[in-house]
Formats: sequence, C-alpha cells, structure tokens
Amino acid sequence: MAADSSQKWILMTTAQTPTNIAVIKYWGKRDEALILAVNDSISVTLDPQHLCTTTTVAVSPMFQSDRMWLNGKEISLSGGRYQNCLREIRSRASKIEDEKKGIKITKKDWEKLHVHIASYNNFPTAAGLASSAAGFACLVFSLAKLMNVQEDQGKLSAIARQGSGSACRSLYGGFVKWVMGNEENGSDSIAVQLQDEKHWDELVIIIAVVSSRQKETSSTSGMRDSVETSLLLQHRAKEVVPKRIIEMEEAIKNRDFPSFARLTCADSNQFHAVCLDTSPPIFYMNDTSHRIISCVEKWNRSEGTPQVAYTFDAGPNAVLIARDRKVAANLLQRLLYYFPPHSDTDLNSYVIGDKSILGDVGVEEMKDVEALPPPPETKDQIPAQKQRGAVSYFICTRPGKGPVLLSDESQALLNPESGLPK
Repeated sequence: MAADSSQKWILMTTAQTPTNIAVIKYWGKRDEALILAVNDSISVTLDPQHLCTTTTVAVSPMFQSDRMWLNGKEISLSGGRYQNCLREIRSRASKIEDEKKGIKITKKDWEKLHVHIASYNNFPTAAGLASSAAGFACLVFSLAKLMNVQEDQGKLSAIARQGSGSACRSLYGGFVKWVMGNEENGSDSIAVQLQDEKHWDELVIIIAVVSSRQKETSSTSGMRDSVETSLLLQHRAKEVVPKRIIEMEEAIKNRDFPSFARLTCADSNQFHAVCLDTSPPIFYMNDTSHRIISCVEKWNRSEGTPQVAYTFDAGPNAVLIARDRKVAANLLQRLLYYFPPHSDTDLNSYVIGDKSILGDVGVEEMKDVEALPPPPETKDQIPAQKQRGAVSYFICTRPGKGPVLLSDESQALLNPESGLPK
C-alpha cells in the first residue's frame, strides 16, 4: 500500500457551507433509509457569513479510526447517516499525488485510510435552523474535495441527502429545488439551482430566534409520525405541493414578491397544520411564534400588498423575508417594539448578522428601543402587549452563495501537525 503508517503526513481540507430555509416545505419520507421525500421542495440559501457550518476534514496514515468533533465535542460516527455519506464518498475517491509532501494515495488506499472531521456551526444546533442541513452538506462537500471526487454538485447533493434530506439543497446558493425523483434507488432525487443569489438580491431576511433550545420532537421522528397518521400530509403531497412548486418557480423567476409571500406563508401554515394533524400532535411553534405571524399579517393587510413573508421550520424561530431593505428596517422596528430585549441587554448581541439595518431603524442603544413609537397599523386599536425577552436575538441576513473552500490555514479547525481539534 502506498500510504503506510510509518509516514507522517496529514492532508487537510476546510470548507464552509450555508444553511437553507425551505419556502415550500419538505415534510415526510417515502423511503426512510435513502431519505427520499414525499414531495418536491424549494428553499432559499442564507448568506454563509451569518449562518453556516465550517468543517475541516483530514486524512493521514497515522490516524487509527474515523473520528468527528461537533462544536468542540467528540461525537460518534457509528450512525447510519454518517456511515452512508462516508461510504458513498470513499467509493468515488480518486488517486492523489503530492510529490513535495511525499503523499501518494491510490484509489484503493482510501478504503483503509481514516479521516478526522471537525465541524462548527455559527448558529444554534437542533433548534429548527437547519443545522443538520448545513452540517451534512459541508461534510460531503469537504470530503469530496479532500478525496478528489470527480462528481458534479448534483451527484454530491444525492449523497448529502442521505445524511439529512434538506442538506442536498445547501450545495447551491440562491434558490434551490429538491426534486423528489421517481427512481427507487434515489439516483434522481437531487437538488438543482433555480436561480443564483444575485437574481433577487434586494430581499432581506430577518430571523427571530425565539428559542435556541433543542426541540422536543426531532424532525426525523415527527416526519415518521406524520407520514403514518396524517391524512392532510397525503393530500398535501399529492394535490397541493405540485401546483405550489410550479407557482413558486414562476414567482422566483419573475421576482414577484406578492405571489412569493402568499405561497411562502401558506405553505408554512400548512406544514404546521400537518404537524397538528399528526397523532400525537406535534407543536413546533409557541406563543411568540404566533404573535410574530399576527404582527406580519396585520401589517401586510394594512399595506394592501405583502411586505414580508414568514416561514417556520420544525421549531419556533421565525424566518421573515422582507421585499427590500427599507421594508426590512420597518420590520425590525416593529419587532423591536413588540419584542424588546431585557433592559441590560447589549444591542450588538441582540441584533447580529448585518447590523447596519439597526442604523436604518435609527436605533443605537437601549433607550432608542424604549422610545420606538407603536406601528402605524395599530392606530385605531390597542397595540399588542410588549413581550420583553420573548426573542433571544435577531439575525439579519440575505440570500447567499453555496459552499466554498477556505484556503487560509488559520480557519482550519484541526491542527495540521496532530490532526486533532485546535
């Protein structure tokens, strides 16, 4: 074997992959093992500067076993999802020769060589912000680069899908469709890019992180229960989603915000209706989530045309898509009015991501938040009660690009000498 354990080299790759938020939801599998969806879905990829997973993968003849660290803690790689991704990538690996470093890996060597993986999310894990989507997409993308895999993004998306369904959509930037496919082996269940991130770049996305706790019902078990017990899910997959997908593709292509908002809100509401139609019922949203919907709906109605679309994944956090930057500033003003932070909060840690939007609102410190006027649409009504501290923080972001390799070694999460976390 070309790579023997007396050799001391370590080969390393680091990549960054964004998370994505579905505007037409994926909920329910027709094949649990291969993770094949019961319907197509469409998502928007979020700017990796604000929401992403960074993963470093390393290979060396010195490594004794495959190991992985997530957010600094070692985790087991024995789960089927990790094993599927590792097996699929290894089987497609190509030879590598780097004479300067004395590295020579044949295609056959990859079966015996072990990898070390370190992954870090810059946002809460398992709180309904699609951390597993970014995580598995980054794992597959970085391993494919490390092992010199010669497949296109579409084929890689089918591998990432076997780790986490929505991970396939994180392999592209902008607006992405996961085609459910028809083949039993899942070979045609892949992600395709509908439009890149520059196509509709006036959109601004504000995420209200209502709770960064882990959710009570994992998406995996929730979906399984819905597929088994919800009649609404069957109707949705067969009758509703196919029509919505066509309409949503049109809305995105034409940058038609009213249609985009109507479809996004309706699909989010129907997904949560399916959760309620499941036995036992699943509750991902909470009172704060419902208040945010009510605030957006009132404002949209008072303007006569939608200004903001809302969508909620399997968690209570609101993803709010504003039609442009001016609307986003108005939205943030309303959110700060209804959901002010506790008085000792540092505003810089309460609004993160693109903080320049705070300037558009005219808010620099806590006393400015306290002085915000009630939204104009509440003029003839009593404004809703303020819910201090109900939102943990806000993330301001936008549609973003797909995965990228990081060439700067200082961004690597593994030590180049030992192959262990820094």
